[in-house]
Amino acid sequence: MDLKSKIILIAGPTASGKSNFAIKLAKKVKGEIINADSMQVYNELNILTARPKNKDMKKIKHHLYGFLSVKKSFSTGEWLRLVKIKIKQIQKKKRVPILVGGTGLYFKAITDGLVKMPKISLIKRNKIRALHNKIGQDFFYKKLIKLDPLVKNKINPNDTQRSIRAYEIKKYSKVSIFKFFEKTHKSFEDEDFFKIYIEFSRSELIKRINKRVDQMFKDGVINEVKRFLKYKVKKNISSSKVIGINEIEKYLNNELNLRDIKELISIKTRQYAKRQSTWARGHMSNWQKIESKDLNSLLKKI
Repeated sequence: MDLKSKIILIAGPTASGKSNFAIKLAKKVKGEIINADSMQVYNELNILTARPKNKDMKKIKHHLYGFLSVKKSFSTGEWLRLVKIKIKQIQKKKRVPILVGGTGLYFKAITDGLVKMPKISLIKRNKIRALHNKIGQDFFYKKLIKLDPLVKNKINPNDTQRSIRAYEIKKYSKVSIFKFFEKTHKSFEDEDFFKIYIEFSRSELIKRINKRVDQMFKDGVINEVKRFLKYKVKKNISSSKVIGINEIEKYLNNELNLRDIKELISIKTRQYAKRQSTWARGHMSNWQKIESKDLNSLLKKI
C-alpha cells in the first residue's frame, strides 16, 4: 500500500489512540502531523485537551498544536486556510501530510469544502432550540420535513444537531441547507485522501477514558485550570467549553469533591465520544473503519 501521494486523515473518538497511531504511521511514510482537533489549538490547555506529549512532538514534526491563546476565537474556516498552507509546505518537501483529530467539522471542511451558510442571529437560533426542546426530536423532525422536503433521507431522524441547523437555515433564509451544500467549492478531490476512522468497543473506550482522566490529575490538570481561570475567558469563546474546566472550577470553589469531578469529567467525555461516533456514522460512511486491534496489521501493509 503506497500512501506517498496521499493526504492521510486519521479520525476517531476521543481516547482512541489516534495520536500514537499517527506517529507510528508518520515514521513509516515520512509524514508530518497536522492537528485536526479544535481544542488542541490552544496553548494554555495542554493536559485538559490531551495534546501530544512534547517528547512525541520531537520525534515527528507536528503542526497547529498549541499555537493560539485561549482568549482568541478560532473558526473552522481559519483552520482550513492554515491547513491548506501546511499541506502544500509538507508536500513540497516530498513528505506526507497526516491530519489527526476528533473534530468532525474540520474533516468535513477539508474533504467537502467549507459551506458558506447565511448568518442567523442568536435570538432566532435560540427560538428554534426552544421549539425543539418543547416538542422533542420526533415531532420536530416531522415539522422539518414539511418545511424542507429535501431533508428527507439526507438527515438521520435522530440527528438533533443537524435537524436544528437545517430548520433554522430554511426558516430564516427560505433556502434549503442542501442548496448551500451544492454551491460549496472543494479544494481537494476524493482520491487525494486516504481516510481512516479508528473504532473501539464502547466498554474498552470507557476504560481508556477513565484511565486518561486519572492521568490528567496526576499530570497537574488542576493547576492548569487555575491558570486558565486567571485569563477570565469569555463564555462564548470555544476554549471555555473544554470538558473539565467547569467541573474543576466547582472543585476549586468547594462545590464538588475530587471523586465527583473525576466522575463528571469521565461522563461528559463519554458523551462527547458518543457524539463523535454518531457524526462518523452520518458523515464518514466512505472512510475506512479500522478496529483498534487491527491498527498494527494495517501498519505492516504500508
